[in-house]
Amino acid sequence: MDGTLPARDAAARADLPVLEVEDLRTVFLTDAGAVRAVDGVSFSVGPGETLGIVGESGSGKSVTALSLMRLLEEPARIIGGAVRFQGRDVLTMRASELRDWRGDQAAMVFQDPMTGLNPVIRILRQVSEHMVSHGRQTPPAARRRAVDLLRRMGVSAPERAAASFPHQFSGGMRQRVMLAIGVANDPALLIADEPTTALDVTIQAQILDLLRGLNEEFGTAVILISHDLGVIGTVCRRVAVMYGGEVVEEAETRAVLEDPRHPYAWALVNAVPRLDSPAGARMTSIEGAPPDALNPPPGCRFSPRCPFKIAKCDVEHPPLMEVAPGRRARCWVTADGRSLPPPPVAATVAATVVDRDAPPLLEAEGLVKHFPGARQGFFGPRAVVHAVNGVDLRLARGESLGIVGESGCGKSTLARLVTRLHAPTAGTIRFEGRDITAATAAEMRPIRPRIQMVFQDPYASLNPRMRVADTLAEPLMAHGRVASRREADRRVLDLMATVGLKPGWAARFPHEFSGGQRQRVSIARALALEPALVVADEPVSALDVNVQAQVLNLMLDLRERLGLSYLFIAHDLAVVRAFCDRVAVMYLGRIVEEGPARELFARPLHPYTVALTSAVPEPGRERVVLGGEPPSTLNLPVGCAFRTRCPLAQPRCEETPPLAEMAPGRHVACHFPGSFTVPGRA
Repeated sequence: MDGTLPARDAAARADLPVLEVEDLRTVFLTDAGAVRAVDGVSFSVGPGETLGIVGESGSGKSVTALSLMRLLEEPARIIGGAVRFQGRDVLTMRASELRDWRGDQAAMVFQDPMTGLNPVIRILRQVSEHMVSHGRQTPPAARRRAVDLLRRMGVSAPERAAASFPHQFSGGMRQRVMLAIGVANDPALLIADEPTTALDVTIQAQILDLLRGLNEEFGTAVILISHDLGVIGTVCRRVAVMYGGEVVEEAETRAVLEDPRHPYAWALVNAVPRLDSPAGARMTSIEGAPPDALNPPPGCRFSPRCPFKIAKCDVEHPPLMEVAPGRRARCWVTADGRSLPPPPVAATVAATVVDRDAPPLLEAEGLVKHFPGARQGFFGPRAVVHAVNGVDLRLARGESLGIVGESGCGKSTLARLVTRLHAPTAGTIRFEGRDITAATAAEMRPIRPRIQMVFQDPYASLNPRMRVADTLAEPLMAHGRVASRREADRRVLDLMATVGLKPGWAARFPHEFSGGQRQRVSIARALALEPALVVADEPVSALDVNVQAQVLNLMLDLRERLGLSYLFIAHDLAVVRAFCDRVAVMYLGRIVEEGPARELFARPLHPYTVALTSAVPEPGRERVVLGGEPPSTLNLPVGCAFRTRCPLAQPRCEETPPLAEMAPGRHVACHFPGSFTVPGRA
């Protein structure tokens, strides 16, 4: 006996959809009235099917998922509709029935795995207890299966990993654990809510591969929620596009990506940057704000922002109509079956003309940063974290340089070094010809206005107790750029106009803005002192595709108008391709390849760059699968740092390759540059 207890007999329900949702309505009860977060959503998911739900923040995606699982808390309330799981009404289940159903027949994976894992319980217990509590395994068998599941999820050394705590794992590894918990009891339905949003492109690709594998291997029905249409396109057969709490289009994913029939879906598709986008091209964005869920417009909810609307759209609310065989859309314009026109040719910001003979704005040579780690034993030496290991960098005036690489490669540490928020362990930094490597705080004070930084999370970098007017006025007054508060207030209004914020919003606090608007405030603060260099550390990674397009267009316009230089850090390669003139690829604290963005992405020379570009979530893209996780920065490999994962690794790779020029403007640190390509590609 293997310890497995009898499984449920689902044969009688094999011919039923796994999940049927009909006219689901969820509201948040507030003093101002009922906020309609989900308003009449209907769809179904069959056995082994994958459905994507896509839309910007506030469209109702996550509230829909929580409603399906009955995980809502007050003041949220389901006021109508039906949710049937294999014929059973989920909305009428008692609390005990819900406990038996969740985690056994239906499971959910959340965006932030750290909030879904208990930080003080080891991984083995967290994975195995779900099987034991639902009576699917005996404790010994559950522990064996937990280790096996971790192995199947791609966790290296699963026996050792099972004895670890969640904080000892990377974000990607924690998400693998959440997937292992989700499928531990072979559920018929798995709901994944933004499971890859904050992950690097390679880890994201691995998680998407796992979701596809679960769907194919176990026949699990998967609902994948995302704001990234590229992610949806690589995993899901069908997609439902949500806007204002409603499904506005539902069809096969390929059909929506190639020929969207709702203007909102059309805008989302065209707002997504691609690796073949021309550098400096402005992205399609949707102006305006989502509808007020408390008082939605009487007609189509998208009509105030729609570029194709007709008179009927403002007065009559459209139903979800069949506009072609197998596809439905909530649109009066395409109700007769017509397609929407292609987007206009994107305007392109003038190409940056860089004088390579002129002195660079920023130059770094041999830059090194080590951090002290934990002490090895009571009397032992401290471990050393090798964050940045000999980086050479050159940035011309008016140029945008992108820094890409996996988490932990040293991107953010490099940004803090060049802004002198960290002091380097070794190497030199020169800004506008001046050596600032060892500059004191007093010596950096007059230089700081010329180097400004925009952080990934604007809410964490803005004082929540200061109004926007005070946030923007503070650096002007601290550096003596204005003579009075009245002059500062005038300058604040100019800054807000520059970044597209209304003057009346100056009295607001940060929590009263959306994520994209808060990022505009951060950019305005960075521009207040008229810098020459803006260091942007993941400025759009947490934003919806539409808000991301708006912020990137703003940054492109500011570069053209003000002559700014950008050091732009991101894990989204398509964004970097569209925004940057040159790109540097980092791995374990070193730059392994550098060159013009167009050439580097068209023909990467380093095997790591090949793997990164192949992992971009675009339908039909062939992917290179890298084995394992990056080595620890506490114990770097001898020679080429990538050799432990490189498909070309040879004994010669135990020698450290220099960053050498292979072609004009192209530098690569590899003994075999250009020798590795994606299988099937010349």
